Amino acid sequence: MSPDANIKPANLGLTEATAGTLAVVVGPSGAGKDTLMNLAARHFAGRPDVHFVRRVITRDGDAGNEDHRSVSEVDFDAMEQAGAFAVSWEAHGLKYGIPAEVAEELARDNLVIANGSRSALHRFQAAFPRLKVINITATREVLAERLMARGRESREDVLKRLERSALTVQGSYDVVDIDNSGTLEEAERAIISVLEALVGK
Repeated sequence: MSPDANIKPANLGLTEATAGTLAVVVGPSGAGKDTLMNLAARHFAGRPDVHFVRRVITRDGDAGNEDHRSVSEVDFDAMEQAGAFAVSWEAHGLKYGIPAEVAEELARDNLVIANGSRSALHRFQAAFPRLKVINITATREVLAERLMARGRESREDVLKRLERSALTVQGSYDVVDIDNSGTLEEAERAIISVLEALVGK
């Protein structure tokens, strides 16, 4: 299967004139993306015009800091073949899928927020006519400190990874950057402000 074989924009039936906005949140490891999305989801809880996507991922249900649907690789592949995903991709040895049902929320002109990946942005752009990219980032020093605190990698491995990773989004996307190097409260206010501005847009 080719790298872009999972792009199925036609299946969603969305156009820029009829669809709401899909906000995809991306950022390097350690930037606090999952934490900020959880805080934003709590802020918008009960709002019928704001929908947070529950991703399908081939990892344990209790792994990570994200509420996701855990499936086996076999089940994921079957779902992918059946057209169950609007966008799917692989990263870090795992498979990720955005359920095709998000098209229903977008067709109601709602704001949909999805946890994404910078490497898959071209797929999001192909599938969703109104796409906003929210890039959560932090200084390399802050990222290194957070990653080392997890205890999964050595200091040397962390620094090497940060050296070869870009902190900005590459490509012609509609991007807003949120720096989460400071207090969590500041970053929380920033992401909520960005999302509020997108509601009903």
